[in-house]
Amino acid sequence: MEALYESLLGNVDWYDIWLATLDTLLMLGGSLLFTILLGLPLGVLLFLAGPRQLFENRPLYALLSFVVNVLRSLPFIILLIVMIPITVTITGTSLGVAGAIPPLVVGATPFFARLVETALREVDRGIIEATQAMGASTRQIVFSALLPEARPGIIAAVTVTAITLVSYTAMAGVVGAGGLGDLAIRYGYQRFQTDVMVVTVILLLVLVQVLQSVGDKLVVHFSRK
Repeated sequence: MEALYESLLGNVDWYDIWLATLDTLLMLGGSLLFTILLGLPLGVLLFLAGPRQLFENRPLYALLSFVVNVLRSLPFIILLIVMIPITVTITGTSLGVAGAIPPLVVGATPFFARLVETALREVDRGIIEATQAMGASTRQIVFSALLPEARPGIIAAVTVTAITLVSYTAMAGVVGAGGLGDLAIRYGYQRFQTDVMVVTVILLLVLVQVLQSVGDKLVVHFSRK
Protein backbone atom coordinates (compact mmCIF):
# COMPACT_ATOMS: atom_id res chain seq x y z
CA MET A 1 0.00 0.00 0.00
CA GLU A 2 2.81 2.38 0.90
CA ALA A 3 4.57 1.56 -2.35
CA LEU A 4 1.39 2.38 -4.28
CA TYR A 5 1.04 5.69 -2.44
CA GLU A 6 4.67 6.59 -3.20
CA SER A 7 4.19 5.79 -6.87
CA LEU A 8 1.00 7.85 -7.15
CA LEU A 9 1.51 10.73 -4.68
CA GLY A 10 5.17 10.52 -3.71
CA ASN A 11 5.90 14.18 -4.54
CA VAL A 12 2.89 15.59 -2.70
CA ASP A 13 3.71 17.51 0.49
CA TRP A 14 0.32 17.87 2.19
CA TYR A 15 1.55 20.69 4.42
CA ASP A 16 2.49 22.70 1.33
CA ILE A 17 -0.89 21.82 -0.18
CA TRP A 18 -2.64 23.08 2.95
CA LEU A 19 -0.69 26.36 2.96
CA ALA A 20 -1.36 26.87 -0.75
CA THR A 21 -5.08 26.16 -0.25
CA LEU A 22 -5.18 28.67 2.62
CA ASP A 23 -3.47 31.29 0.41
CA THR A 24 -6.00 30.67 -2.35
CA LEU A 25 -8.92 31.06 0.08
CA LEU A 26 -7.42 34.28 1.49
CA MET A 27 -6.93 35.70 -2.00
CA LEU A 28 -10.46 34.68 -2.97
CA GLY A 29 -12.07 36.07 0.19
CA GLY A 30 -10.17 39.36 0.21
CA SER A 31 -10.56 40.09 -3.49
CA LEU A 32 -14.25 39.06 -3.52
CA LEU A 33 -15.00 41.39 -0.60
CA PHE A 34 -13.42 44.42 -2.29
CA THR A 35 -14.92 43.46 -5.65
CA ILE A 36 -18.42 43.53 -4.14
CA LEU A 37 -17.77 46.78 -2.26
CA LEU A 38 -16.58 48.51 -5.47
CA GLY A 39 -18.54 46.64 -8.12
CA LEU A 40 -22.01 46.88 -6.58
CA PRO A 41 -22.11 50.72 -6.49
CA LEU A 42 -20.54 50.83 -9.96
CA GLY A 43 -23.20 48.44 -11.29
CA VAL A 44 -25.99 50.52 -9.71
CA LEU A 45 -24.51 53.70 -11.20
CA LEU A 46 -24.29 52.07 -14.63
CA PHE A 47 -27.94 51.09 -14.36
CA LEU A 48 -29.19 54.47 -13.15
CA ALA A 49 -27.24 56.39 -15.81
CA GLY A 50 -28.21 53.99 -18.61
CA PRO A 51 -30.66 54.61 -21.46
CA ARG A 52 -34.29 55.13 -20.37
CA GLN A 53 -33.42 54.78 -16.69
CA LEU A 54 -34.07 57.01 -13.66
CA PHE A 55 -31.13 59.37 -14.17
CA GLU A 56 -30.25 58.85 -17.80
CA ASN A 57 -26.89 60.46 -18.50
CA ARG A 58 -25.43 59.42 -21.83
CA PRO A 59 -21.94 60.98 -21.42
CA LEU A 60 -21.48 59.45 -17.95
CA TYR A 61 -22.80 56.07 -19.09
CA ALA A 62 -20.54 56.12 -22.16
CA LEU A 63 -17.49 56.96 -20.02
CA LEU A 64 -18.23 54.27 -17.42
CA SER A 65 -18.99 51.70 -20.12
CA PHE A 66 -15.74 52.48 -21.90
CA VAL A 67 -13.66 52.05 -18.72
CA VAL A 68 -15.49 48.85 -17.77
CA ASN A 69 -15.15 47.39 -21.26
CA VAL A 70 -11.43 48.20 -21.47
CA LEU A 71 -10.70 46.55 -18.13
CA ARG A 72 -12.85 43.54 -18.98
CA SER A 73 -11.17 43.02 -22.33
CA LEU A 74 -7.62 43.15 -20.91
CA PRO A 75 -6.27 39.59 -20.36
CA PHE A 76 -5.75 39.05 -16.64
CA ILE A 77 -2.17 37.84 -17.02
CA ILE A 78 -1.32 41.16 -18.74
CA LEU A 79 -3.17 43.10 -16.05
CA LEU A 80 -1.10 41.33 -13.39
CA ILE A 81 2.14 42.50 -14.98
CA VAL A 82 0.96 46.03 -15.83
CA MET A 83 -0.25 46.60 -12.26
CA ILE A 84 2.97 45.52 -10.52
CA PRO A 85 4.15 49.14 -9.84
CA ILE A 86 0.68 50.12 -8.57
CA THR A 87 0.42 46.97 -6.45
CA VAL A 88 3.83 47.67 -4.87
CA THR A 89 2.72 51.24 -4.09
CA ILE A 90 -0.51 50.05 -2.45
CA THR A 91 0.68 46.96 -0.57
CA GLY A 92 4.46 47.31 -0.51
CA THR A 93 4.94 44.07 -2.45
CA SER A 94 3.91 42.38 -5.67
CA LEU A 95 4.28 38.88 -4.22
CA GLY A 96 2.11 36.68 -2.05
CA VAL A 97 -1.53 37.13 -1.10
CA ALA A 98 -1.22 40.89 -0.53
CA GLY A 99 0.40 41.40 -3.94
CA ALA A 100 -2.35 39.45 -5.71
CA ILE A 101 -5.43 41.17 -4.28
CA PRO A 102 -5.19 44.58 -6.08
CA PRO A 103 -5.01 43.12 -9.62
CA LEU A 104 -7.67 40.53 -8.71
CA VAL A 105 -10.00 43.34 -7.62
CA VAL A 106 -9.29 45.48 -10.69
CA GLY A 107 -9.82 42.49 -12.96
CA ALA A 108 -13.07 41.30 -11.35
CA THR A 109 -14.81 44.58 -10.42
CA PRO A 110 -15.82 45.60 -14.00
CA PHE A 111 -17.02 42.05 -14.67
CA PHE A 112 -19.14 42.04 -11.51
CA ALA A 113 -20.47 45.56 -12.18
CA ARG A 114 -21.80 44.47 -15.58
CA LEU A 115 -23.51 41.46 -14.00
CA VAL A 116 -25.10 43.73 -11.38
CA GLU A 117 -26.31 46.10 -14.10
CA THR A 118 -27.87 43.17 -15.96
CA ALA A 119 -29.57 41.92 -12.78
CA LEU A 120 -31.03 45.39 -12.12
CA ARG A 121 -32.32 45.64 -15.69
CA GLU A 122 -34.39 42.52 -15.07
CA VAL A 123 -36.34 44.22 -12.27
CA ASP A 124 -39.94 44.95 -13.29
CA ARG A 125 -40.23 48.64 -14.21
CA GLY A 126 -43.67 48.69 -12.60
CA ILE A 127 -42.08 48.23 -9.19
CA ILE A 128 -39.76 51.20 -9.76
CA GLU A 129 -42.60 53.38 -11.06
CA ALA A 130 -44.82 52.44 -8.12
CA THR A 131 -42.04 53.37 -5.69
CA GLN A 132 -41.55 56.70 -7.49
CA ALA A 133 -45.30 57.39 -7.36
CA MET A 134 -45.19 56.97 -3.59
CA GLY A 135 -42.69 59.83 -3.43
CA ALA A 136 -39.66 57.71 -2.59
CA SER A 137 -36.22 59.30 -2.80
CA THR A 138 -33.46 57.91 -4.99
CA ARG A 139 -31.89 56.24 -1.97
CA GLN A 140 -35.19 54.60 -1.07
CA ILE A 141 -35.77 53.44 -4.65
CA VAL A 142 -32.33 51.83 -4.78
CA PHE A 143 -32.32 50.22 -1.33
CA SER A 144 -36.03 49.43 -0.92
CA ALA A 145 -37.00 48.43 -4.46
CA LEU A 146 -34.11 47.83 -6.85
CA LEU A 147 -31.62 45.88 -4.74
CA PRO A 148 -34.18 43.68 -2.89
CA GLU A 149 -35.91 42.74 -6.15
CA ALA A 150 -32.60 42.05 -7.90
CA ARG A 151 -31.16 40.08 -4.97
CA PRO A 152 -31.30 36.61 -6.59
CA GLY A 153 -29.59 37.97 -9.71
CA ILE A 154 -26.95 39.75 -7.63
CA ILE A 155 -26.25 36.58 -5.63
CA ALA A 156 -25.85 34.69 -8.91
CA ALA A 157 -23.46 37.44 -10.05
CA VAL A 158 -21.41 37.06 -6.86
CA THR A 159 -21.23 33.30 -7.47
CA VAL A 160 -20.04 33.70 -11.06
CA THR A 161 -17.51 36.34 -9.99
CA ALA A 162 -16.18 34.14 -7.17
CA ILE A 163 -15.63 31.27 -9.61
CA THR A 164 -13.90 33.64 -12.04
CA LEU A 165 -11.66 34.80 -9.19
CA VAL A 166 -10.66 31.20 -8.49
CA SER A 167 -9.28 30.95 -12.02
CA TYR A 168 -7.63 34.36 -11.63
CA THR A 169 -5.89 33.27 -8.40
CA ALA A 170 -4.51 30.27 -10.27
CA MET A 171 -3.11 32.57 -12.98
CA ALA A 172 -1.68 34.88 -10.33
CA GLY A 173 0.70 32.05 -9.41
CA VAL A 174 2.67 32.94 -12.55
CA VAL A 175 3.96 36.09 -10.85
CA GLY A 176 4.56 34.48 -7.46
CA ALA A 177 1.24 35.26 -5.82
CA GLY A 178 1.17 31.95 -3.95
CA GLY A 179 -1.79 29.62 -3.69
CA LEU A 180 -2.64 26.44 -5.54
CA GLY A 181 -1.84 28.01 -8.92
CA ASP A 182 1.68 28.86 -7.79
CA LEU A 183 2.16 25.31 -6.45
CA ALA A 184 0.91 23.80 -9.71
CA ILE A 185 3.29 25.95 -11.77
CA ARG A 186 6.41 25.55 -9.60
CA TYR A 187 6.09 21.84 -8.91
CA GLY A 188 3.57 20.41 -11.32
CA TYR A 189 4.80 22.21 -14.44
CA GLN A 190 8.41 23.33 -13.89
CA ARG A 191 9.50 20.18 -12.02
CA PHE A 192 7.24 17.78 -13.95
CA GLN A 193 5.58 16.49 -10.78
CA THR A 194 2.30 15.33 -12.27
CA ASP A 195 0.89 14.14 -8.94
CA VAL A 196 1.16 17.66 -7.47
CA MET A 197 -0.53 19.09 -10.56
CA VAL A 198 -3.39 16.59 -10.30
CA VAL A 199 -3.97 17.29 -6.59
CA THR A 200 -4.05 21.07 -7.10
CA VAL A 201 -6.44 20.76 -10.05
CA ILE A 202 -8.78 18.51 -8.04
CA LEU A 203 -8.78 20.96 -5.12
CA LEU A 204 -9.58 23.86 -7.46
CA LEU A 205 -12.43 21.86 -9.01
CA VAL A 206 -13.81 21.03 -5.56
CA LEU A 207 -13.64 24.71 -4.58
CA VAL A 208 -15.53 25.74 -7.71
CA GLN A 209 -18.20 23.08 -7.13
CA VAL A 210 -18.69 24.20 -3.52
CA LEU A 211 -19.01 27.86 -4.55
CA GLN A 212 -21.50 27.00 -7.30
CA SER A 213 -23.61 24.79 -5.04
CA VAL A 214 -23.78 27.37 -2.25
CA GLY A 215 -24.58 30.13 -4.75
CA ASP A 216 -27.35 28.10 -6.41
CA LYS A 217 -28.96 27.29 -3.06
CA LEU A 218 -28.89 30.95 -2.01
CA VAL A 219 -30.46 32.02 -5.31
CA VAL A 220 -33.26 29.48 -4.92
CA HIS A 221 -33.80 30.48 -1.29
CA PHE A 222 -34.12 34.20 -2.00
CA SER A 223 -36.15 33.63 -5.18
CA ARG A 224 -38.90 32.12 -3.04
CA LYS A 225 -39.21 35.19 -0.84
